[in-house]
Amino acid sequence: MKPLEINQRTFDWGSRTFVMGILNVTPDSFSGDGLLGNGDPLQVALEQAGRFLEAGADILDVGGESTRPGSEPLSEQAELERVLPVIQALAREFPEALISIDTYKAGVAEQALAAGAHIVNDVWALRADADLGDVIARQGAPVILMHNRSNPASVEVRQRLGNAYIGAEYDNLMEDVMHELLESVRLAREAGIPDERIILDPGIGFGKSVSQNLELINQVHEIRSLGFPVLLGPSRKSFIGFTLDLPPDQRLEGTAAAVCVGITRGADIIRVHDVEHMVRVARMTDALTRKKVT
Repeated sequence: MKPLEINQRTFDWGSRTFVMGILNVTPDSFSGDGLLGNGDPLQVALEQAGRFLEAGADILDVGGESTRPGSEPLSEQAELERVLPVIQALAREFPEALISIDTYKAGVAEQALAAGAHIVNDVWALRADADLGDVIARQGAPVILMHNRSNPASVEVRQRLGNAYIGAEYDNLMEDVMHELLESVRLAREAGIPDERIILDPGIGFGKSVSQNLELINQVHEIRSLGFPVLLGPSRKSFIGFTLDLPPDQRLEGTAAAVCVGITRGADIIRVHDVEHMVRVARMTDALTRKKVT
């Protein structure tokens, strides 16, 4: 698996776990960390990004549209108005930082990359917007392809724990997820995106039940056997809340357990809210499990 070279940074897959910090430029994040409505969003984003980078984050992931179960879609213009000022400010304040744009819209991705983003994180894995692959290929950006079978009509609502997708029907969970991820890889290749710029995400929480999410994390090595680096995003998600009977603001330990197991199973990047804590979890897990040459 070739290393990824981007913005004078090298991602040598397998050498250590890389950490992506979440910057939700939304008012309605499921985890309660949305930056809108908490003062000046630019200032809040810069302060949070500074804390993330100081704690050891490798990537800042900026998203303007909530993906929580039951959320309403956002127009392209509204999404741009949320994310572009933040990306521009981050690129200006932290020129060496790597920024990803969490979007499935080609128009948003194109302007975000022009504004200073480096990576596209697509929760629909090139299936929602036929033009997105061409935009990414033209800009030479890496893409994160996330498996997603979310169905807005299949959401379980619990006031204390938050919303969760009930889960889709799978003939065989791992085989189906791997097959559908490879279909998205095919779309990426057809658009002209080279393999070394493709990252796979099994889509924890997106169209999976609690038990399916647990199985996916425990079987991450099967996703990685496809020959691409793997991003894992379990942070504060409802499968933790339903397992432990805890609301989003009390899921730190559950997230840590999921991150630790995911890393031991082969995850290369973890996408998290609690960067300081999860950097420590990742570093300790790496020290325990990754072979060091001395």
